[in-house]
Amino acid sequence: MGKTCELQKKKGIAEFFTLDLGEGVVKEMIAIPGGQFMIGSPAWELERLENEGPQQIVIVEPFFMGKFTVTQAQWARVACFPKLKIDLDPDPSYFKGLDRPVEKVSWNDVQEFCARLSVHTKMNMRLPTEAEWEYACRAKTSTPFYFGETISMSLANYRGTDWADEDIEYKGSYAGGPKGKYRQQTTNVGIFPANPFGLYDMHGNVWEWCQDDWRENYDITLPGSTADIEISETKRKVLRGGSWHSFPDSCRSASRLRGIPDSNPYHIGLRVVCDGVTE
Repeated sequence: MGKTCELQKKKGIAEFFTLDLGEGVVKEMIAIPGGQFMIGSPAWELERLENEGPQQIVIVEPFFMGKFTVTQAQWARVACFPKLKIDLDPDPSYFKGLDRPVEKVSWNDVQEFCARLSVHTKMNMRLPTEAEWEYACRAKTSTPFYFGETISMSLANYRGTDWADEDIEYKGSYAGGPKGKYRQQTTNVGIFPANPFGLYDMHGNVWEWCQDDWRENYDITLPGSTADIEISETKRKVLRGGSWHSFPDSCRSASRLRGIPDSNPYHIGLRVVCDGVTE
């Protein structure tokens, strides 16, 4: 598989491989087993929105997903790889730190990042489909969060304080869980508990771009491992996971957001995936 990739498997630990990006920077990819799940949220889930339904069964093929969101160190390395279509700022983030997630990257930027990474690794590196993202986040769970019915500051980085805007009140707690604090910034990746698949920070820290175009609901049949996308660079794209700036209800496994492809706010990052790898 070349010097850029080493496939590994350890007893009792998820199969994974490591990408060597050079200059001592590596990226770990975790094997996500194929399967089926119920995408979206049930009608009785607290704080759910109509765009999270109707629920339907989706089949997802096996793939590999980044153990963490792309860090600033990883982004900087790939930004140094040869340009394919557009330039990449090697240091775009507002909150600086090599082990923090990269942010202030647009969907269009991320397409260039994935393309450069694909050339370097000789693998098809890409964004996850919306279905792949939720399947990986849930990791065989059906609760609002992969760690259960509620959330706390020891489990994720989100906005844990109340805030009111005219007639609307936003809650810093969820389903009777504790209120917390508002860190007002990203944290280093991997400091909160992983989900059962071994993925970190699927709830909070930064929203994560998906490959799919935005759909208002799930009234259509979702293709699972194939992105629901039109040939358009202007159509809004799907974001998942919530961020440091999000209230807990927006960090649920089923929560969805839409973003303009060329927008790059300081609470949006990415996590890459690739199809199954053989030795």
